Amino acid sequence: MKIGFIGLGNMGAPMAANLVAAGHEVTGFDLAAPAPEGVSMAASAAEAATGAEVVITMLPNGNILRAVAEEVLPAMEPGAILLDCSTVDVASARDVAAMAAEKGLGFLDAPVSGGVGGAAAGTLTFMVGGEDAAFATAKPLFDVMGQKAVHCGPAGNGQAAKICNNMILGVTMIATCEAFALADKLGLDRQAMFDVVSTSSGQSWSMNTYCPAPGVGPTSPADNDYKPGFAADLMLKDLRLSQSAAEAADADTPMGALASALYAQFVESEDGAGRDFSAMLPRFEKRRRST
Repeated sequence: MKIGFIGLGNMGAPMAANLVAAGHEVTGFDLAAPAPEGVSMAASAAEAATGAEVVITMLPNGNILRAVAEEVLPAMEPGAILLDCSTVDVASARDVAAMAAEKGLGFLDAPVSGGVGGAAAGTLTFMVGGEDAAFATAKPLFDVMGQKAVHCGPAGNGQAAKICNNMILGVTMIATCEAFALADKLGLDRQAMFDVVSTSSGQSWSMNTYCPAPGVGPTSPADNDYKPGFAADLMLKDLRLSQSAAEAADADTPMGALASALYAQFVESEDGAGRDFSAMLPRFEKRRRST
């Protein structure tokens, strides 16, 4: 396919490179990032979108997505698809879908899970919202960039799936870190703690796959001085998106709200900025019970 790719940062660059390696013709645009090997760079987002069958975006937030959509949609060919892989608020995704439909264009919101490592390895999971026909057209691209793409329903549902998933992840990581800190104070060896919990009813992805305790379980950012994997800053962004969505939907999410508040404190008032989200463990190690 002829593809436009807008947003070639830490995630977008390896995704675009994998598309090139699979034989697709990719024209890219980014305000600052260098061109990945094999990607032809355009002078503007609109130029990157011109003549493309699919335009992929990987952008920081919903406001930037809206601005880019206003620029690229008029340049796209009738029947082309705007495929947004950013993690943004549900309302922005649905508004851009409506903008695309007005111009006879397809739209998919397809946020990803798997991080920079998954982007480089082509093993991302895509959570996709949008029309069946657009999903079918984009499926070969998902197969190149990832290992799984789940069609979650109409536009916006991809974002809904992502923020619900990451709300669970934020809550379970905090619980895992709290439990390790408690185990330390009770004199329970961390390896013994892992051996029990990872095979018992307390198991979770945060424990079994991404264990926050250095030297325990599979290798994780905890074994690299908590350099991100998945930054605490990004977890805070996703948790805040979950709480904005919960407010709009009148949903009661007390654990999600508390996780959002704890990550806000960690990132904005403590030493969490730029660290992996599992660095909550050394945070709890240093704390005493509040009264």
